Amino acid sequence: MQVLIGFVLAVLVSILAWWAHALSLSGAIAAILLGTIIFGLGGLPWAVLLLGFFISSSLFSRLFGLRKSGLAEKFSKGSQRDAGQVLANGGIAGLMVILHELLPGSTWTWLGFVGSLAAVNADTWATELGVLSKSMPRLITTGMPVEPGTSGGISLTGSISAFAGSLLIALLARIVWQGNTISSGFLQQASLIALLGLAGLGGSLLDSLLGASIQAIYTCPVCQKETERHPYHTCGSLTTLKRGWPWLNNDWVNIACAAGGAGLAVIAVIWLQVLFGLSII
Repeated sequence: MQVLIGFVLAVLVSILAWWAHALSLSGAIAAILLGTIIFGLGGLPWAVLLLGFFISSSLFSRLFGLRKSGLAEKFSKGSQRDAGQVLANGGIAGLMVILHELLPGSTWTWLGFVGSLAAVNADTWATELGVLSKSMPRLITTGMPVEPGTSGGISLTGSISAFAGSLLIALLARIVWQGNTISSGFLQQASLIALLGLAGLGGSLLDSLLGASIQAIYTCPVCQKETERHPYHTCGSLTTLKRGWPWLNNDWVNIACAAGGAGLAVIAVIWLQVLFGLSII
C-alpha cells in the first residue's frame, strides 16, 4: 500500500513539475520512477528531504531564470531537468533507500541519503544564486578570475548559497531524524546539523573541483566560447573538446557530487559520535 501511495504521489508531483516546465517529459518519467522508490520504500521522512531539494531548487530556477539566461550557452542543458539530470541528482539518494530496505535498521544509509541530497541542493543553490554575485568568480583550482557560469568557478555568494542549501536539507533531516534519538543538548544537535551541512558543501566543492579539472569542456569555434554543450553549441556550431575526459559530462559530475556528500555525511557523523560519545549509527 505504501508503494502504491508513493507511486501516486510521485506521479502527481512529476506532472505538476512537467506542467510548470521544471521537468522535461523524460525528466518527469524518471522522477516518477525515483519518487516511487523514495516515497514508496522510504516513506514520509525520506520524501520530505526529496521534496525539500526539488521544491527549493526549482523555485530558485524560476526566480532567477532571467539572470541566468545569458549564461545558457555555457551549461550542458537548459533549465528543464531531463531524465539524465534527475537520475544524476537523485540516483545516489534512491540507491540509499534501496540499501536501507535490504539492510533494515542501518542508519548509515539514512545519513548517506541526507548527505547526497544536501550536496546536490548545495550545488543547485550555488548555481542558481551564484549569478547574483557582484564579483567575478574564481577557478577553484588556481584562483584565477573566470566568467560567470564557468565550470569550476566559485564565488563568496555562491559558496554561502551552497552552504545554506545544504543546511536546509540537514535541518529537515534532523526534524525527521531516522536513527537513535540524540538527547545530549543543544551543542550536539547544532554540531550534527552543521556537520551534515558541511558534508553537503564538501560534495558541491568536489563538483567544482571536477568541473575545473577533468570534466569535459568544449569550445565553440564560431563564438569562441567555452561550454559544456556537445556536440552542438547554442548557435548550432559543432563544439570541439578543449580539456577534460570526453565521457565525464555534467551528469557524471553531479553523481560524484551526490556520492561525495553521502560519504562525507557518514564520516562526519562517525566523528561526531566519537567526539561526544553519542550512539547515532
